[in-house]
Amino acid sequence: MKHIRLIAAVAALAGMIGCTNMTPQQQGTMSGAGIGAASGAGIAAISGGNAWTGAAIGGAAGAIAGNIRGSNQQ
Repeated sequence: MKHIRLIAAVAALAGMIGCTNMTPQQQGTMSGAGIGAASGAGIAAISGGNAWTGAAIGGAAGAIAGNIRGSNQQ
């Protein structure tokens, strides 16, 4: 449970670091990575897996999806 709280705190901090100078594609990549990492860690923890591995896989998948969505908004 401590891992999930840590990952959530890091994701919240990353969201607060100012995305004002980023393009929509960069914003999509960052938010997708954060949401994917949090989701991956949560799913891995619930299913009994390693939360860090779930966060890494979810973050990578979320970054790719967010990048694609952000590039479509430009």
